[in-house]
Amino acid sequence: MRGPALDGFPVDPVFALHRGGKMEVAATVPVRDADDLSLAYTPGVAEVCTAIAEQPELVHDYTWTSNLVAVVTDGTAVLGLGDIGPRASLPVMEGKAILFKQFGGVDAVPVALDCTDVDEIVETVVRLAPSFGGVNLEDISAPRCFEIEKRLKERLDIPVFHDDQHGTAVVTLAALRNACALTGRSLGDLRAVISGAGAAGVAIARILVEAGIGDVAVTDRKGVVHGSREDLNPVKRDLAAYTNTAGLAGSLESALAGADVFIGVSGGTVPEQAVAAMAPGSFVFAMANPTPEVHPDVARKYAAVVATGRSDFPNQINNVLAFPGIFAGALQVRASAITEGMKLAAAGALAAVVAGELSADKVIPSPFDPRVAPAVTAAVAAAARAEGVARR
Repeated sequence: MRGPALDGFPVDPVFALHRGGKMEVAATVPVRDADDLSLAYTPGVAEVCTAIAEQPELVHDYTWTSNLVAVVTDGTAVLGLGDIGPRASLPVMEGKAILFKQFGGVDAVPVALDCTDVDEIVETVVRLAPSFGGVNLEDISAPRCFEIEKRLKERLDIPVFHDDQHGTAVVTLAALRNACALTGRSLGDLRAVISGAGAAGVAIARILVEAGIGDVAVTDRKGVVHGSREDLNPVKRDLAAYTNTAGLAGSLESALAGADVFIGVSGGTVPEQAVAAMAPGSFVFAMANPTPEVHPDVARKYAAVVATGRSDFPNQINNVLAFPGIFAGALQVRASAITEGMKLAAAGALAAVVAGELSADKVIPSPFDPRVAPAVTAAVAAAARAEGVARR
């Protein structure tokens, strides 16, 4: 219900909920009297400081660092809104932080940076890192996001994870695994086409190849990404080297002819005739928000399984199914990084949550399924130990 204007904006449930922000800091210990104060602060705190100075790894035991993630953005690619700047990004970053807490039990703090230069962002995050147990990069535009993540992973010994890339990829793989299980196929049987060679598209292609997909081609505004194109940036050149083994060229529509899977992470519209030309029993994951590349009503005419990025249609590909549990698992074992194996384990665990309940409208759990975060957390922690990046 809208009401009188407040600060120049209409009063409605959205503005009412966000007024004053969506987060606060709460103490976990009491400060009721002088004795409490002397333990929580001076002079008692000096003993803990001295111990950490002598053994730096104790910071994880005696501060909140071991369960604290920095949600870092520069505001250049915010949730379908584009480059709106760091201040305007904060409502989204606060939302991300409360999702960490709600779904993974992980504390998170928004860190909106007033710079877009790769060097400046990397140096700033490196200098902030002693306060955090992990870094979640969020809503940073491509291709800078790839370089920022790569350099931070090289310089930091804590988990660094760009959710727009890897969270999307993990959930997509989980849904695709279950779509295969439902229809009696394997990933190796499938040829997929991804619309969008940005952060999500590149990460999805990488994890599908790691998982053993038959083939995957990625398209951008100029068509299929392939090695003979002379207009590719370094990220796309690398992408061309491990995708599109069929050697396709040309448009998205031509690539879809006979394809088993369409994955949309770019916006735009795919013509119905291109969907109709896909292989029988295809999978259509049209994940653009708020308008899917293929409307579900159209996709269902031709596809065996349809997924979107929206909550008002079945099979929502929602990153909240992945990132809280991934970080919870990594932090639980004090992992030095989040590896490809940990991401694959997360996808497998997520798919397994509903493996016994599969239908065309249920190849992925609801974000509110209480089984999700514990399953992903346990799988990621186990994978971290198996891959030698766990420190406890």
